[in-house]
Amino acid sequence: MRIADVLRNKGASVATITPETSVSGLLTELAVHNIGAMVVVSPDGVAGIVSERDVVRSLNEHGPDLMTRPVAEIMTSLLATCAPTDSVDSLSALMTRNRVRHVPVMDEGRLVGIVSIGDVVKTRMEELEAEHEQLQAYITQG
Repeated sequence: MRIADVLRNKGASVATITPETSVSGLLTELAVHNIGAMVVVSPDGVAGIVSERDVVRSLNEHGPDLMTRPVAEIMTSLLATCAPTDSVDSLSALMTRNRVRHVPVMDEGRLVGIVSIGDVVKTRMEELEAEHEQLQAYITQG
């Protein structure tokens, strides 16, 4: 299965935020959208990604003052990305290798979606279930 198939099933909308948005504003948006990470977008395009984990780790270092700082200070700017034509298996390997849970999907330099580890697991479970059903059908008919 390809990433394009995952996006077709889950939808391609991506919650984004600007680098200047405060960490407090980020947390509000994460709660509103019920998500764990947001892509950071500047006028020049994708600037990075910021997650709940980034906030927690930065809170330990900066304390409560972190809430007023811009997300640009805590975001990850070296992104692991994938393309719609990539396989789910290759994305799973990328996530494991880079220890990331959210990967923006880029197509010709444009942000076209985001895939989470939960999306990968759900897709893999659906594939395994379909294989199981096919094997069951083969055994009972054969």
